[in-house]
Amino acid sequence: MSVLVAVPDSAEGLAALVAAGEEAKMLGTDLVVINVGLSELPTTVIPTDVAVELIERSGAAQRDPLDTVLDEVNRRRVHRLVIGVRRRSPTGKALLGSLSQRLLLQAPVPVLAVKINDEYAAAI
Repeated sequence: MSVLVAVPDSAEGLAALVAAGEEAKMLGTDLVVINVGLSELPTTVIPTDVAVELIERSGAAQRDPLDTVLDEVNRRRVHRLVIGVRRRSPTGKALLGSLSQRLLLQAPVPVLAVKINDEYAAAI
């Protein structure tokens, strides 16, 4: 069983990556990292004693990140999905679909949702 983390280009994504590394280490399993952003991930935040497989996004034209993540969850024996979440206004929730929200609702495995406070976000 693996821990899988979806990492966008955000402070919440980085916090999810850190938490997923810790979760994989605690569970004694490997970590599958899906880069749903377009920039390179700082894998130095992952514990060195955790086996990591990195799946890079191939570009903005790639299919919906939701499908990419759910396909990997279904294809592998995933024990837990880790995602970063951000606080949004009610208007923002109504107007824009959130990848995190969609994963929370559609993932067939337990989801660890990681949120950050303002101090953490400023430090990153």
